[in-house]
Amino acid sequence: MSTATSHHLSPAFPGRAPWGTASKLRAWQQGAMDAYLEQHPRDFLAVATPGAGKTTFALTLASWLLHHRVVQQVTVVAPTEHLKKQWAEAAARIGIKLDPEYSAGALNKEYHGVAVTYAGVGVRPMLHRNRCEQRKTLVILDEIHHAGDSKSWGEACSEAFEPATRRLALTGTPFRSDTNPIPFVTYVEGSDGIRRSSADYTYGYGGALADGVVRPVIFLSYSGNMRWRTKAGDEIAARLGEPMTKDAVSQAWRTALNPKGEWMPSVLKAADRRLEEVRKAIPDAGGLVIASDQESARAYAKLLRDISGRAVTVVLSDDTGASQRIDDFRQSEDRWMVAVRMVSEGVDVPRLAVGVYATTVSTPLFFAQAVGRFVRSRRRGETASVFLPTVPMLLGFAHEMEVERDHVLDKPKKADDDPYAEEADLLKEAERAEDENTGEQEELSFEALESDAVFDRVMYDGAEFGMQARPGSEEEQDYLGIPGLLEPDQVQILLHKRQAKQIAHSRKRPDAEADLPEIPAERRPVVTHKELLELRRKLNTMVGAYVHQSGKPHGVVHNELRRLCGGPASAEATAGQLQTRIAKVQEWATRMR
Repeated sequence: MSTATSHHLSPAFPGRAPWGTASKLRAWQQGAMDAYLEQHPRDFLAVATPGAGKTTFALTLASWLLHHRVVQQVTVVAPTEHLKKQWAEAAARIGIKLDPEYSAGALNKEYHGVAVTYAGVGVRPMLHRNRCEQRKTLVILDEIHHAGDSKSWGEACSEAFEPATRRLALTGTPFRSDTNPIPFVTYVEGSDGIRRSSADYTYGYGGALADGVVRPVIFLSYSGNMRWRTKAGDEIAARLGEPMTKDAVSQAWRTALNPKGEWMPSVLKAADRRLEEVRKAIPDAGGLVIASDQESARAYAKLLRDISGRAVTVVLSDDTGASQRIDDFRQSEDRWMVAVRMVSEGVDVPRLAVGVYATTVSTPLFFAQAVGRFVRSRRRGETASVFLPTVPMLLGFAHEMEVERDHVLDKPKKADDDPYAEEADLLKEAERAEDENTGEQEELSFEALESDAVFDRVMYDGAEFGMQARPGSEEEQDYLGIPGLLEPDQVQILLHKRQAKQIAHSRKRPDAEADLPEIPAERRPVVTHKELLELRRKLNTMVGAYVHQSGKPHGVVHNELRRLCGGPASAEATAGQLQTRIAKVQEWATRMR
């Protein structure tokens, strides 16, 4: 069967397909439709990267099922009030009328179904179960991982939609890291005995990027010196990006994001300059700052007003006018919006091209959802730019953009070994409707004293570029001034040229004038405190093995490594220096065999 029978679709829907694909559906959407219509399963899970067009695929399928009387009505379940309204608007454009205000009772006959939230289903599961029992129903579960946000939501979804004729589950981001099963998702046990979610169709960021469906992302990270006072009254100074304990990383990060310091104004100024460059090729391009709380959001908005001289849209999660502000910003050509929390799946503004990640939420789920706000492509050659603090965890997420993940059950619950172990609590914190005091603020109490910013590196397509530079410098401007319309391979070439120029300029300058580490980013790996300890342990182990082979004393071997590779003693050496020494010991050991 073919989607050609989806007679409700106008030739213009969904507006355009990527280059070289069919006129109505993108290649992956057609592929997902074909996979569904080949089997007609009761449950179908489609995993597609943010910006790929999950809504178009789901509504195309809904149109087909309604037209062929496989179902008589549609229920869409979305994470937020804003999103359920977006679903209703999108459905109306192809002739499917969904009531986004439905709460109870009989549905007006002019509607084909309803759009509700997971929270709404959690409150009245039997209402929706009765509707499914009375008429053949297609249930579209948007961002299905939200059904696992709480045990009650999962149980409510199971109870409400167990009688549904068809269920279509959608997600665009990595699945949850907790081990709560998600309703209507199939889990398959692997050879290691661990059960993982099994998608019926997957379209990842890498594939979407190759098809031109999404934009490539340029990540620009900023380091800097931070100083803060702990609850005990101790003053601590550290450089963002250097190996620190988990608590120190958290406090340095929070110090950077404090609007009263110098780090945030410098980064916002750089982001505004980047937006100015992008708008030369994309006149309506917009920027989004993702803030942790309302007080910070308002402060960032004031800074941006002072920097740009323009009004800034502020969107707060518990503001009744939030959805309208997002809609107004989407339809305008305004420069900046600052939002709290409503970025996970609640902001759909295709013109967003520049972002600032100014929140301490550190989960892969939230990070992917946030970056997903900037990747929706409208025409060939568009790129997205996201500004980050140089925090090892965030840089790791940036490098893993193209990694596809499944929801894993049965995995060990060892927080030290699991980088996603805190995801459930942090996501709840990020999506909390009120800025509540949970007591954690007192436990982690500290006072940010001062901060400054240093341009650190650019990450693109798995590679790192650039040497450190002061804000406002010519070196920083070289990267901020990358044209807004470029083919992906052109971006790569230009970044290589920018770095070569930086290195050449550095070599001409006297050492006495270098006040920043003038080492290319790929030789300055950002690692955690634990990873640095592991590198030292690995070096000592390899030196010990070489000592056994060569008969030379440990001290002689370490001194020779320092002489050849440069840098201080192992206890003070950077990750890059340790890795260089490890490689040198490996080279020596190979020669002796």
